[in-house]
Amino acid sequence: MAAPLKIGLTGGIASGKSSVSEAFLALGVPVIDADAIARELVEPGEPLQVAVVKEFGAGILDRDGHLDRRALRQLVFKDPERRARLNAILHPAIWERLAARAAAASHPYVVLEVPLLLETGSGDRVDRVLVVDCPEEEQLRRLIRRDKETEAGARAILAAQASRRTRLAAADDVLDNGGGRDELRAKVAALDRNYRALAAARS
Repeated sequence: MAAPLKIGLTGGIASGKSSVSEAFLALGVPVIDADAIARELVEPGEPLQVAVVKEFGAGILDRDGHLDRRALRQLVFKDPERRARLNAILHPAIWERLAARAAAASHPYVVLEVPLLLETGSGDRVDRVLVVDCPEEEQLRRLIRRDKETEAGARAILAAQASRRTRLAAADDVLDNGGGRDELRAKVAALDRNYRALAAARS
């Protein structure tokens, strides 16, 4: 059986990637979440948690010894060098686990949800790049509401990511997430048909 087609799902923070993943899951498509893998890798006692704490200090842990992701995010989003060091620690292991889970999937294609797919230069690790797109002002509103960020903090987070123009230029497929839930499901269903056809043409 041919290896599944790998679809790299990405987009800016608060663009709606999770809603798109849920729509693919509802169609029976395996979705592998890089953020979930990252959380597994930095659980207390895991070697990568030790490496991250060594690099950034014990202040990034909560009182129970778990990684305080918000504290770490605030630390690295303000400093490109620190962000690069964090990615260098985590991303090789994340991609190793993503690749293993994708290879084990018994489905024509798999969706790899990777928020920093383009920022880490990993677009060539997937067969197609699917970008979830929405206007930056809508991202800001969602981010402020969801994460209780200040406007200045939300803008700093967006500035630390690839620009909307860069994402769209790198996309094989773009899903405009400016509409409602039913519209989103219909768009994902159309992508599903296309990806199944592409996978069948490869086998």
